[in-house]
Amino acid sequence: MATPASTAAFATMTAGGKPLTNRWLALALLVLVAVLNYADRFLISGLAEPIKAHFGIGDAMMGLLMGPAFALLYAVFTLPIARLADRRSRILIIAAGCGVWSFFTMLSGMAASANMLALARVGVGIGEAAYQAPAAALIAAYFPPHERGRAFALLGTAIYVGQMTGLAGGPAIAATSDWQTAFHALGIAGMVVAAASFLVIREPAREAADKAAPVLPMGTTLRLLISTPSVRFLATIMALGSLSGVTFGMWGPALFERSYGLTTQEAGTTFALTFGLPGLLGVLGFGFLADRLGKNDPTMQLRLTAFALGGATTAILAVTWTDSLLLARLFAVPAGLLGGGWSVGVLAGLQYLLPNAHRATGTALVLLIASMFATVLGPVLAGQLSDWIAGAGPHGLRIGLSVAIPTGYVGVWAAFRTVHALNRDREALAQA
Repeated sequence: MATPASTAAFATMTAGGKPLTNRWLALALLVLVAVLNYADRFLISGLAEPIKAHFGIGDAMMGLLMGPAFALLYAVFTLPIARLADRRSRILIIAAGCGVWSFFTMLSGMAASANMLALARVGVGIGEAAYQAPAAALIAAYFPPHERGRAFALLGTAIYVGQMTGLAGGPAIAATSDWQTAFHALGIAGMVVAAASFLVIREPAREAADKAAPVLPMGTTLRLLISTPSVRFLATIMALGSLSGVTFGMWGPALFERSYGLTTQEAGTTFALTFGLPGLLGVLGFGFLADRLGKNDPTMQLRLTAFALGGATTAILAVTWTDSLLLARLFAVPAGLLGGGWSVGVLAGLQYLLPNAHRATGTALVLLIASMFATVLGPVLAGQLSDWIAGAGPHGLRIGLSVAIPTGYVGVWAAFRTVHALNRDREALAQA
């Protein structure tokens, strides 16, 4: 069997015959866009308590603002935009999306009611639908297979830098001004970065085989992807692993504030640094290790994913229930190191599995399923249970989180199932 490096081409020129942007510079800008993407998501979590106080709302409504308000049109637009990215300029789509979500982030800071804030979050979701799948496909076009683990690992650092920016930076701005100013600042920064990315990153030329490939109807494409076992397993890993980790990440600052008597700023900063720094090291270490061990065996990345996701799920359950801030910080080290990298293996596995003509669409399908679980179901479920068990104090939120977090173990099972199906399904998709 040929190795991935010998069977998957990557671009070196633009369609006009010009050399591409230096791939590390292009990656750096894509990482910066991703930082703003995640900073926006976590900003509302870092400012959950002042936003609740400002509008007089409870945890259930706050969960809606964190999840469904954002994901409503994100879900509607993700697949059509990814479908467009398989045929048109990916960098134009990414830059336009960044500009749109940044504009609505600014509007979030101008909301006069919780309903208006929810509408602004819907706009943010429209913009963010244009980022993840096109960015993954663009990275796959810029980097050869044996370097993609590192590339996706560097992209994965954006989760933690964005988390620290949203959870620590947002409350720091709010402490000197107000929570609205934090949204304004992030929105302005995003529009600047969107313009810079569009001007600097050049779109790679499409392979001749991709141009000649028949354009299948959307329904046919989705049926082809959904009927592939490895796509279903990868979607399960991403959905349930994200449901576990993202729900904890969204509610973690509020948990720290209630459990340990911290202020909003202290809770956001403590949570962001405690998990963010180990997470940065974890995602980088995972990417380099996956490239090294998986050079001739792409399934090795998924074995590493299973180990990391299982360990991270156990660690964040321990953090959720400890009454000691010191112990929470200690458990956060393995949670960050292991939780930081598992999704890198899923993204790298997807790019290996999917043919170029369906790469953005297939990635979007998996990320859309994951978003429905992680962004819609997780925060709302935890918040609703917290309201129902409000008499338990911080234990109400702990119980809500403890329903969502263990789903990560099902993702571990799906990772091992993918190991046995990946190469067979890759060959079947290539011939479809």
